[in-house]
Order: sequence, then C-alpha cells, then structure tokens
Amino acid sequence: MLERKRIAYWVIPLILFICFLGSAVYAAGQPEAASGKHSSALKGQYYLEDVVKIYVPSTYDVDQPIDNTPYVNKTLEKFSGMFGGATAVDGTGAWLSEDEQLVKEKVTIVYSFAEDLDKKKIKQVVDYARALKEEMKQSSVSIEINGKMYFIE
Repeated sequence: MLERKRIAYWVIPLILFICFLGSAVYAAGQPEAASGKHSSALKGQYYLEDVVKIYVPSTYDVDQPIDNTPYVNKTLEKFSGMFGGATAVDGTGAWLSEDEQLVKEKVTIVYSFAEDLDKKKIKQVVDYARALKEEMKQSSVSIEINGKMYFIE
C-alpha cells in the first residue's frame, strides 16, 4: 500500500506536467488571429503601417462651392510621388456654426499608405496642406496621420 502512494505522488504531478506541456504546445500551434494578431494567411506578407490623409475642400474662399477635381488630381499626383500611390474617396464633412446651425460640405479625402514615414515626409505633407489652404483660401486644411487629425492653419 505504501508503495502505491509513492507511485501516486510521482505519477500525478508527472501527468499534470504533461497536460500543462501539451496545452502549451497546442496553443503555440493555433493561428495568430486567436491572440489578436494577423492570421497565419498573412504571415510573411509585405504591409504598410502608416497612413496619411488630406481632406480636400469643395469650396473656395471658405464658402463658395467649386469643382475640386483639379485640386484632387493635384493631390493624387503629389501623394503618389511621395508615397508610391494614392486613393481618393468622396465624403461629407459637417460641423456646427457659431449660431448652432449644421454646416455640411463635400470633401474628398486623398490618402496614401506609407513606408518609412519620417519627419521630412510629414513636413512635406504639412507644407502641401498649407499651400492648398492658401490656394483655396481656406481657414484651414485637415490632414490625418495614423488616425490623428491636424488642422493646418
């Protein structure tokens, strides 16, 4: 009887250790998506982390509606040269005026995903936004970098 207890004291911890080790091996073999990371189907694929956006207004001198196509095309060309490509999507921006009235404006968001987004490229985007602001006679032009909105005045 004493011999059985000794064996049990050694066998039970060994079984628990094997179960623990087995669950760790099983978890390591699961797709990365279960842990919130990219799925194994994307493992090793090239990707770009940084995104830069500029909101091209559709008004001139703050409130005069215009066709912003030339400005959008110029911005697409600028961003394509800087980042290798760009996309434009139409949207509607809105805000409340001083007298609490809803003001809506059509905008075109031009964006690029970027590799090696450094201070020099960010400065180029800011300088371009300032030039666009001046050319379109706006109070500001919005840019967005990695989800953070900046108003270039």
